[in-house]
Amino acid sequence: MIQMTNQSIPNDNSFVNSVWLDGYEVINQANNVLANLDKVAAGDKDRTEGEAKFLRGMTYFDLVRVFGKAWNDGDPATNPGVPIVLTPTTVINSSSYVARSSVSAVYQQAIADLSDAEAKLPEDNTYFANKYSAAAILARLYLQKGDYPNAITEASNVISPGAFSLNDNYIDEFPTPDFTGDHVTAVHLDNTPEDIFSLQVTTQQGTNSLNTYYASSNDGGRGDAHIVPSFVNIFEEGDTRAELYQYDDPTDNTTTFRCHKFDNVDGNVHVIRLAELYLIRAEANLRNGSTTGDTPANDVNVIRERAGVSDMDAVTVADVLTERKRELAFEGGFFFHDAKRTGQNIGSLTYNSPKLVFPIPLQDINANPKLVQNPGY
Repeated sequence: MIQMTNQSIPNDNSFVNSVWLDGYEVINQANNVLANLDKVAAGDKDRTEGEAKFLRGMTYFDLVRVFGKAWNDGDPATNPGVPIVLTPTTVINSSSYVARSSVSAVYQQAIADLSDAEAKLPEDNTYFANKYSAAAILARLYLQKGDYPNAITEASNVISPGAFSLNDNYIDEFPTPDFTGDHVTAVHLDNTPEDIFSLQVTTQQGTNSLNTYYASSNDGGRGDAHIVPSFVNIFEEGDTRAELYQYDDPTDNTTTFRCHKFDNVDGNVHVIRLAELYLIRAEANLRNGSTTGDTPANDVNVIRERAGVSDMDAVTVADVLTERKRELAFEGGFFFHDAKRTGQNIGSLTYNSPKLVFPIPLQDINANPKLVQNPGY
């Protein structure tokens, strides 16, 4: 993490390695399922296909965002993205050496997978992906791509049916564990009404990795990630979202300042939740000059009212971007990806700095002669 913070990532960084390997493991598992749909009961085929394509499409979108240039950085039709593999890898031979497809091609593959998933998945699928999960990730993808009409459509596909609702209190989305003396008691809770898709974490599956990095040892974590205390300056007076940013010891401001969203060791990983969809639709409508679904001000005010701050009569794109920081901070790279898609500096680096693109792992460069490394590595 220190190497990432300092933008000095070597091409053998173990975390980057894991992101790549884990991503392609998910893709290969999805490919195995899709290649064997004839073995699935007829009544389960659509759901099974939809679940596999949801995971594959979401994974390709995540991989291309970190291993390829941003959509708005040069020409996505020629910028290298990541290899597209759509059949199971069962043995390693010459066919296993796949070149990197363009950023545009990877986005199109992700769109195709997620669109199929939205069409085939049921509305209710317990805690597995459902049609709203696919629509929500598509909305996020289209916003990143700058395709605002489609971002509006997919966000509305999630919001309008009313299948999800915001928690009454912001903090209820991030339930904290019970304590016995100095020991954390793990607490697994089901998804909240706001969760469109979450990864379920239980004691049998390990711990929430966000807890590992953000929470102090008092809360079961390792506490690598420290928050700059001045971060709370972005919140208005009375904004309840600011309550999740405190010192380890609230009575002593010489202790570490932390984000307390992930203090629950067994807390679910909130991949995407309803609040983000309101903000996607608000921004996309503003950029598109439209009010499809609702006005941008109304969508933003839904979020602000829950946070305990006053409504805004009108909003700008800058207002929505600020609201995204307040609402979604530290939940999955929003600072990073928002800065890249809007052309903002990240620290001292411009949004299109090669240092802000992960290297293709060295072991894969050495193993696959068709892979081309990213600039600067």
